[in-house]
Amino acid sequence: MSHSLPLTIPDFASLPPVFYAATQPTPLQQPHWLAVNRPLATELGLPAHWQTEANLLALSGSLATYPHSPLATVYSGHQFGVYVPQLGDGRALLLGQSTSPDGRRWEWQLKGAGKTPFSRFADGRAVLRSSIREYLGCEALHGLGIATTRALALIGSPDPVYREQPETAAVLTRLAPSFIRFGHFEYFYHRGDHHAVRTLADFVIRHHYPHCADAAQPYLALFAAISHASAELVADWQSVGFTHGVLNSDNMSILGLTIDYGPFGFIDGFSHHHTPNHSDSHGRYAYRQQPYIVQWNLSCLGSALLPLAAEADLVAVLDQFVTHYETAWLTRMRAKLGLLQTRDGDRELIEALLDLMQQERIDFTLLFRHLADVLSDEPALPPMLASLWPYPPLFERWLARYRQRLRAEHSDDAARRTRMNRTNPLYVLRNHLLEQAIAAARDQGDITLIERLRQRMAQPFEHSDTDADLAALPPAWAADICLSCSS
Repeated sequence: MSHSLPLTIPDFASLPPVFYAATQPTPLQQPHWLAVNRPLATELGLPAHWQTEANLLALSGSLATYPHSPLATVYSGHQFGVYVPQLGDGRALLLGQSTSPDGRRWEWQLKGAGKTPFSRFADGRAVLRSSIREYLGCEALHGLGIATTRALALIGSPDPVYREQPETAAVLTRLAPSFIRFGHFEYFYHRGDHHAVRTLADFVIRHHYPHCADAAQPYLALFAAISHASAELVADWQSVGFTHGVLNSDNMSILGLTIDYGPFGFIDGFSHHHTPNHSDSHGRYAYRQQPYIVQWNLSCLGSALLPLAAEADLVAVLDQFVTHYETAWLTRMRAKLGLLQTRDGDRELIEALLDLMQQERIDFTLLFRHLADVLSDEPALPPMLASLWPYPPLFERWLARYRQRLRAEHSDDAARRTRMNRTNPLYVLRNHLLEQAIAAARDQGDITLIERLRQRMAQPFEHSDTDADLAALPPAWAADICLSCSS
């Protein structure tokens, strides 16, 4: 049996075999479709009836033979600040590559398809719980306009997988223009294989940053491009209250994509120190720390590029990250406040609001969404905003400053409200919603909420009367949700 997926040998296979290992997936028993992202399938140019038995087997890692062998790639990385010499695709396989009708190239990975040479002591599997989280997490960030890997299909199986307790297996089909990470460069640099570092850098420039080839120093230009993409990405995260949870250098994409959805979370009651990962007891990857950690990870990548560029030049690029990030963050936060002009004091106004939100643990998403209801010449507090504050006078003092700022640029209330509602989402993928979707799928085999969430998160800025519950404040029990890296 052969599949009909439009896959060719991936460009990555043109690299020398030192970069990967040809690996056959481990078949699942009784695989079945759990969820399919039909809009993405259309985007990829797949035919209407592509969900065949052969394609199900192909995407579950269960075909007897594949037209060309899937690949597991090798990389290393800094995990919680400690260098680990060899990691790699321990449960992910590069299945192939396709070109969508708009000309974009997509790599297809199977996540959870069994052991690879880089699994170390793990089983190479992914559990249903974490696979649902990543399937929905990818698409939620995409709906927000944030660079991310994508999720095409989720396949389940009754096969047992053992983590903290027995769970069932799942395989996620995820896509990206490239899955190359900072850690791919780190691996070869720390092994002293500088020729491989150059080979990989040339490959990345050729396929993903072709403009760098014409630069006076192509490898320095590559580092600058990756740094800029990373600054834009983390500014996006901060602007929507998204916390990745495990920002190890091996979880950083050279394309500035959000990758590897483990214990991620959107902030409910705001805190600069929010971390969704119960393993992160020291808050290394907390919300406020993310820009600093991204720059730290870039320093690890810069070190790996030392054979290709002068250290002083790499450091100069790294130093520019702060300016790139702060410019991107301020641009996004001004937009969240509906401000069109740049004025002195804007940073202080924004930071004062965030500090006040932390003091009262105000819901991040709903605060910014309902801030659009403020009128520049009307002192009354809009009802939805008032309902968020235990003690409104604290907020009203800040609101007076905000109204003064609006009047200073002659803000049109109606136009500003429209802009802000296109910038501040009403719906985000809160962890309690994920928990409910996981429980329904696991305990009742009910995938209705998975599809409902995917559809709603594809349009996070559009109000829907039928989805009011998805925009509500989280229930009290949501505060006890504790996430781990196990998947």
